[in-house]
Amino acid sequence: MLSSLRYMNKPIVRFAAESLAKNASIGTTTATRAMSISALSGFQGKHFISIDQLSNDELRGLLDLSKKYRDTYGKGSTVEPTTAPKPLMGKSVSMIFQKRSTRTRVSTETGMNLLGGQALFLGPSDIQLGVNESMRDTALVLSRFNSIVLARVFAHSDIIELSKHATVPLINALSDLHHPLQTLADLMALEDHFGNLKGKTVAWVGDGNNVLHDLMLGGAKLGMNIRIATPDGYEANAGVLETTKKLAAENGTEDVFLTTVAAEAVKGSDVVVTDTWVSMGQESEYEKRVQEFDGYQVNASLMKQANPGAVFLHCLPRHPEEVSDEVFYSDQSLVFPEAENRMWTVMAVMAAQLGKL
Repeated sequence: MLSSLRYMNKPIVRFAAESLAKNASIGTTTATRAMSISALSGFQGKHFISIDQLSNDELRGLLDLSKKYRDTYGKGSTVEPTTAPKPLMGKSVSMIFQKRSTRTRVSTETGMNLLGGQALFLGPSDIQLGVNESMRDTALVLSRFNSIVLARVFAHSDIIELSKHATVPLINALSDLHHPLQTLADLMALEDHFGNLKGKTVAWVGDGNNVLHDLMLGGAKLGMNIRIATPDGYEANAGVLETTKKLAAENGTEDVFLTTVAAEAVKGSDVVVTDTWVSMGQESEYEKRVQEFDGYQVNASLMKQANPGAVFLHCLPRHPEEVSDEVFYSDQSLVFPEAENRMWTVMAVMAAQLGKL
């Protein structure tokens, strides 16, 4: 075809060549995604509790399925919403919320609707989880009504108890130990920006909490180097850290770097991440925590310690003591694409759990 175009003017030839290359690239991307998504065939019926339970192929599959859903249902899609595929038609998810959340509720309800299913919100005033009804009974009852149970709780032990007795797939939408849905959204945002993440370095600055736990597990699985700065007494869970170190070795990354100095962790990094210093239920510790996290604000000065082109992540909601407006609203910030990805990723998890790929 291109040989026949040589008699045409150069701009047309260039346009034709670029179109062919673009179409070939799209075809390759589609085929590669289809192959990675097929690795999720064994995920049907499984609980989703933490990132380390996933094989590397399953993690890759969930990320690619999330991107597929964004391409299909996103605002930039040319697919008509009323005729878009509805693979979860007739399915439902009950959403247990001990802790409120804008992104988790809106992303799950909207995402389930886009896939043709129904989401049911169960807040503290709707269901008294483990109070008037045991965890076991709640899990067994909801399993009779719904296709999936999603729970956002305080204690990770509640997630474990629910998972023991639920006869349908469970999604951990947050516990005090893990937040795997957030990590999927984070990694998706980073891949959208950088492409392949292998060899990239992510620096965590702040509390060694649930968000960090799954981020370092997922980052290590994708071949990222992990650097962590936490104040004394706010270190990551020792068991999760040990698992991360093993994953780092398995995936050929540097050993996990630990420090109490924010600038040391950020030096040479490609991604800087922080989170709230005071989580829900810790409000009484606010003054104490703010003092002990002095020097941990992510600001322009700290970002200068990172590599050129470094980006910033925060799972939201954010507070000014954690990150300056200058960084939060800058071109370096990926926080809003990151937040949007919460919907595409929970859609992927639900569809994979129900075998509707």
